[in-house]
Amino acid sequence: MNTNKLSDRLATVAKYIPEGSSFADIGSDHAYLPCHVVQSGKAVFAIAGEVVEGPFQSARKQVQMEGLTDKIEVRKGNGLEVIQPGEVDCITIAGMGGALISQILDEGKSKLDSVKRLVLQPNISAISIRTWLLDHNWTLVEEEILEEDGKIYEVLVAEKGNAFKAYNKNKMDEGLLMGPYLIQKQSEAFLKKWSNEMENWKRILDQLDKANETIENQQKKQELLDKIKMVEETLKQ
Repeated sequence: MNTNKLSDRLATVAKYIPEGSSFADIGSDHAYLPCHVVQSGKAVFAIAGEVVEGPFQSARKQVQMEGLTDKIEVRKGNGLEVIQPGEVDCITIAGMGGALISQILDEGKSKLDSVKRLVLQPNISAISIRTWLLDHNWTLVEEEILEEDGKIYEVLVAEKGNAFKAYNKNKMDEGLLMGPYLIQKQSEAFLKKWSNEMENWKRILDQLDKANETIENQQKKQELLDKIKMVEETLKQ
C-alpha cells in the first residue's frame, strides 16, 4: 500500500470523503489516506493527526516526500485535539476499535460544529459507534462491509440530522448491532461475519454449560441465546 494504491479498506473510506472538502484524518499513521485524497484533487486541505511519535514522524516524512506540505498539515495530538473549531468539514477515523473511536468523538465533540460528515472504520464494535451517533444526533447515511486479507471491516458514514432515520424503530437492537444498511444488503462479507460471530457465541455457550452454574453465567448464557436468535432471524430475511 502507498499513496497511489490504497488498501481496499482505506479506498472505501476515501470514497465517502466529499468533493472539495477539508478533512482531518485522526490516527493517520503514514498519512497515506490524506496524501491520496489530496493528490487526487478530491480534498483541498487535510490534517493528519497522530498521537504516537513514530507514526507522527512517518506521516511528516510521507507528506514531505509527496510535496504536499502546503496542503496537508501533520499534527501531533490526542484525537480531535489536533483540529481547531471550524477548520474542517469532514473527519475520518479508521483502524481503531469502535469504543475508542466513540471516545475520541465524545471527548472532541466541541470541535464538531462545522463538521458535516464523519467517515468511521472500526476494526471491532461498530455498535459502539452507532450508539454514539444515535445519542448525539448524527444519522447514518451509508454503510459498507468488506473483507480484505482475511479480515472483515465496516465503514460507517454519518451526517447531522435525524438520528433515527436509518433505523426500523421496531428493530433497533438488530440495527445497532448489525447495521441498518448492511442488514438490507446482506452481502457475502456481512453473511460471513455474522455466521462466524454466531459460531463463536455457540462455543462460548458450550464453555458456560461446562462451568459452574452461577447467576452471572446464567445471565451471560441468556444474553448469548438472545443474540443468536436475533442474528438468525435477521439472516433469514
